Amino acid sequence: MNRLAGTTSPYLLQHADNPVDWWPWGPEAFEEARRRDVPVLLSVGYSACHWCHVMAHESFEDEATAALVNEHFVAVKVDREERPDVDAVYMEAVQAATGQGGWPMTVFLTPDAAPFYFGTYFPPEPRHGMPSFPEVLDGVRAAWADRRGEVAEVADRIVKDLAGRSLAHGGQGLPGEEELAAALLGLTREYDATRGGFGGAPKFPPSMTLEFLLRHHARTGSEGALQMAADTCEAMARGGIYDQLGGGFARYAVDRAWVVPHFEKMLYDNALLCRVYAHLWRATGSDLARRIALETADFMVRELRTPEGGLASALDADSDDGTGAHVEGAYYVWTPEQLAEVLGERDAALAAAHYGVTGDGTFEHGTSVLQLPQEAGPADAGRIASIRTRLHAARERRERPGRDDKVVAAWNGLAIAALAETGALFDRPDLVERATEAADLLVRLHLDDGGRLTRTSKDGRAGANAGVLEDYADVAEGFLALAAVTGEGAWLDFAGLLLDHVLDRFTGEGGALYDTAHDAEALIRRPQDPTDNATPSGWTAAAGALLSYAAHTGSEAHRAAAEGALGVVKALGPRAPRFIGWGLAVAEALLDGPREIAVVGAADDPAFRELRRTALGAATPGAVLAAGAPDGGEFPLLAGRPLVAGSPAAYVCRHFTCDAPVTDPDALARLLR
Repeated sequence: MNRLAGTTSPYLLQHADNPVDWWPWGPEAFEEARRRDVPVLLSVGYSACHWCHVMAHESFEDEATAALVNEHFVAVKVDREERPDVDAVYMEAVQAATGQGGWPMTVFLTPDAAPFYFGTYFPPEPRHGMPSFPEVLDGVRAAWADRRGEVAEVADRIVKDLAGRSLAHGGQGLPGEEELAAALLGLTREYDATRGGFGGAPKFPPSMTLEFLLRHHARTGSEGALQMAADTCEAMARGGIYDQLGGGFARYAVDRAWVVPHFEKMLYDNALLCRVYAHLWRATGSDLARRIALETADFMVRELRTPEGGLASALDADSDDGTGAHVEGAYYVWTPEQLAEVLGERDAALAAAHYGVTGDGTFEHGTSVLQLPQEAGPADAGRIASIRTRLHAARERRERPGRDDKVVAAWNGLAIAALAETGALFDRPDLVERATEAADLLVRLHLDDGGRLTRTSKDGRAGANAGVLEDYADVAEGFLALAAVTGEGAWLDFAGLLLDHVLDRFTGEGGALYDTAHDAEALIRRPQDPTDNATPSGWTAAAGALLSYAAHTGSEAHRAAAEGALGVVKALGPRAPRFIGWGLAVAEALLDGPREIAVVGAADDPAFRELRRTALGAATPGAVLAAGAPDGGEFPLLAGRPLVAGSPAAYVCRHFTCDAPVTDPDALARLLR
C-alpha cells in the first residue's frame, strides 16, 4: 500500500496498491521533490475513466515502469472530481501546449508546481506515433538532469502565460434580445437536423443548451427552438446513449447518431437531463419526455443513492465480460444469441427488431447496444414490456460496473433540483423525499456552521477539500428548487447562506467570478472559466442562483451580482452558444423578469394545491415560487399577501410590477404564459 490508502477518493483508492509510490496532492509531496531535487509526475483522472484504467493497468501496475517513476520522480495522483481547481489549471496548460486535452492527464512539474512537459495517455510501447511512457519518463529525467536551465525557462514562460489569462468578461452590459437571437441563429447553423444534437462525433448530450432552447420557446414562442430541443431529446432517448433497460444516460456517444455510447454514467449528466425532459414534458405534454424523466430519476435513486442519503458520482464504463476480463460496455451489450438464451427464439426475434440488435453488431465483437430505431414498426406493448423486464432481470445477474461512491456537493445540488421538480410535476412524493434526504446530507456533513462547503464525502465521512464555486452555486440551485416544491423556507435560507459566500469570497472586479475562493489554496493561477462544459460552469450557475435568490428576497446585492456575471453571456453567447448554454438560459430568465409567484392558502385546501400545481407546471423561464400560509413568514414573497375573499390566491409580479391576484388556476396559467 502507498500513501493513497488513507484517502476518501475511490479513484485514489484504486491506485493504493500500485507499485508506484503515489502521493496525494499536497505540500508534503512538493517538499519531498525539493528535498530529492526531482520533478513531480502529476497524473490526473477519475474513477469512471476508461483510458485512466488502461494506463493504470499498462504502466502504473508494471513493476519496471513503477521503479523508473519511483527512482526519478515524486508521483502525485489527483482525482479531478475532488480537485477540479487543480485539474482546471493544469488542463489549461496542457491544452495551450498541445491543442488538446483529456484524461488521464499527465503533467511534469518543477518542485514549485510549475508545469514544463504535458500529455494525456501514453502507451507502454511506442504506438501510432506516440512515444511509450517509459520513453517519456526517460526523456524528462534526462532533461531535468542535463538541461535544467531550459526546463526552468519553459516552466517560467508557461506560468507567466497562464497568469496573464485573467478574464474581463464580467460587467460588460446585460445580454438582450439581440444576443439571444444571435445565439439561437448560431445553434441553428450547428444543429444536426438529421440526427439531433449539435456538431459531429463524439456527440455529447447538450443539456444546458436544451434548457436555453426550452426557455427561449417559453418566452418568445419560437417553434424552431422547441423543435430542436424536442427532436434532440427524442433522438437521445431512442439511441444507445440511453439505457433502454435500466434508464439513465451514458456520458456521450462516440458517433453522430447516438448509437454507441462511452458507457460510463455520471450523476451530473443524469440530473441535468432528467430536468430537461421534465421541462420538455411541461412544454409539450410529450409521453416520451415524461417516461424518460421518470426513468432517469428512478435510475439515479436506484443505482446511485448512498446509504447516507446522498447520490454517488458515477458508474464505471467497464465490467467483467464473464471471462475475467474488464471490458468497456460488457454489462450493457447483447448478441442475438444472448437474447435467445433469455427470451426464446420467438421473443428474441421481436427484441432484436425492436432494440436494433443485429448479427454483425453495432458495437464491438458482434455485440449491439440496445436502442429504439425510428424505423421499428409497432409492436405488442405487452410483449415488449415483458421482454424488457426479462432482459433487465438477466442483465442484473451480470457483474455490475464499479460505482464511485463519493458524494460531490455540486452534482448532488443538480440532482436535488431534478428530483424535486420531477417529483412535483409527476406527483411522485417519493422523489421529493429523496431530494430532501440528499439536501439534509449536504447540510449535515458538507456545510459547516459558517456556511462553508466541503466538496466531497464518502461513507458518511467528509473529505478534506474545500468547495469551489460550482459547489456553492449548484447546491444553492438545488435548495431553491426544493424550497419551491416543499414550501419550506429553510431551504431558501440555506441558499442565501451559500450565496453570501459567493458574493464575499468568489467575486472579482466588474462582476467577474473565480472558481476558487480568495482564501483557497494558492495554485500557479487562480482558475476562472465561465464556459459550460459537462455541467454549468460555476460562473453561470452562480448567476442563475443569485438571480433566483434576488427574485425571492428583493436583494439588490444579489441581483446586481447576477447581472454583473451575465456580462460574459453578452460577450460569448453570440460567438459560442454551445459553450454557454446555462448562461443563455439564465439570460432568458432575466429578460422574463424572472417572475415572482406567491401562492397563499392552507396546505390541505385543494384549491391551494391546484394553484400551486399550476405554478409549478408553468414553463415561465426561471420563475420563482413561494407557497404557504397568507402573510406567512416562510418566504419574503408571502409577506403582505392575504387570501382573496377567503379563498387561496396567487400573486404574480415581475419587473417591479404586480398583476391583480387570481384565485382561478386557469387565470393563473394565462398570467404565466
